[in-house]
Amino acid sequence: MTTPNCAGATHVADLLIQPVVLSGGSGTRLWPLSREKYPKQLLPLIGDDSLLQATVRRTEGIAGATLSAPMVVCNEEYRFVIAEQLRLLGKPGTIVLEPVGRNTAPALTLAALAATRDGADPVLLVMPADHVITDTAAFRAVVAQGAGLADRGFVVTFGITPETPETGYGYIQAGAALDTKQLGSANAKLITRFVEKPDLETAKSYLEQGSYLWNSGIFVLRASVWLSAIGACRADILAACNTAWEGGKRDGEFMRVDADAFSACPSDSIDYAVMERITAQSREAAQGSSPLPRGLVIPLQAGWSDVGAWDALWQVLPKDDAGNVTQGDVMLHDCRDTLALSDGRLVACVGVTNLVVVETADAILVAHKDRTQDVKKIVDSLKQRGRPEGKIHRKVFRPWGWYDGVDAGARFQVKRIVVKPGGTLSLQMHHHRAEHWIVVSGTARVTRGEETFLVSENESTFIPLGTTHRLENPGRVALEMIEVQSGSYLGEDDIVRFEDVYGR
Repeated sequence: MTTPNCAGATHVADLLIQPVVLSGGSGTRLWPLSREKYPKQLLPLIGDDSLLQATVRRTEGIAGATLSAPMVVCNEEYRFVIAEQLRLLGKPGTIVLEPVGRNTAPALTLAALAATRDGADPVLLVMPADHVITDTAAFRAVVAQGAGLADRGFVVTFGITPETPETGYGYIQAGAALDTKQLGSANAKLITRFVEKPDLETAKSYLEQGSYLWNSGIFVLRASVWLSAIGACRADILAACNTAWEGGKRDGEFMRVDADAFSACPSDSIDYAVMERITAQSREAAQGSSPLPRGLVIPLQAGWSDVGAWDALWQVLPKDDAGNVTQGDVMLHDCRDTLALSDGRLVACVGVTNLVVVETADAILVAHKDRTQDVKKIVDSLKQRGRPEGKIHRKVFRPWGWYDGVDAGARFQVKRIVVKPGGTLSLQMHHHRAEHWIVVSGTARVTRGEETFLVSENESTFIPLGTTHRLENPGRVALEMIEVQSGSYLGEDDIVRFEDVYGR
């Protein structure tokens, strides 16, 4: 439980906090680095950690609190990459899989059901996976403050102190503070209302009034409080999630819910489903005549950004004396306020101002920094035309490793394949293509029809069309090989799987 100290701040005494990371965004405005099949939260945009890893790492060291292993709610398509990223952090946790996206309210409901499955009732620290916070000490301090309030039944969110009249964020209007003796916090205030992304003039008026904060989408609340609130506000969401959870099962490190039941769940956000209704009934809640908890907002000044577009990334990254940000193999001459990123090839810019230049293996973006919100229109156009650049990278990650599409043409395709030690591809067959495998380094164990044999460095083997086959790495070092495919159809859907250790 929590007690107020003599300074009026809330002290967290061995409070159990369950970090919950909601990893459902696609980040289309950060194309071409962010793709539908590999969204921005999985990318190391700032530092060596991905945004998801940084989100998990910043929860370490909350004063006086005991942290459970992280819980991530994500689309099942990202499950292996997220599991690997948590493993690299040394923080394997619970990964709850959504068969389809249903927005943040159902995602949080699944997390609360998972957190209470053994009779526990932790305080949930709910965070989007794709945000940046540069001042982790300030973040941990306000989380500790908010967690103490959540322990007492409040639903607490954090509002970012606005610096500009931003039109890309929602806003929270902060109202009056309750008695600080009751709250143990002089900074927390009742939420007056949530407002959607405003136009510029409205945003300017919000900034002038001083009572409006940017909506961070970060919450702390008890799991039981959320389940009670979502039941009171959206009983249909709670019922669908309960059915999906009860019909689910554990699959190794993953928690799977019933796909049909969850697909039938209505889609809604935390704000629309619950928070706006809490705000509308705050007076009744204060008088004890409402079943809903009271909502509070605490200002947060911690270098927050949702990194929603390239200009936002430019804002948070370190710059040279001319305001330029560079990553990778980049050369600039007489440039100002420009963001230039290279994923491999040399990028050279001369005499440009306020540009964004992003290079990847299969696409290059050039945009004015003031127009980066429109990058989504390019992604929409790519999807309408059926082009793969809107969905996947040339380099594709799999649970056993990854492959890179090096070259392709009529009736042929060349891939570089890397298999992790102990990695195993599925036992499979192709109807329309044959494959030639050349081992560059490491050792491959190959199953081809009824035979199994080893292929070492500088050796090769051939897999005829229609032949059942499997590739494994039995060694302790990565297996690297070149695969040359030939045939009438080379799509990834020409795979018939007979066995797969990863359950695909």
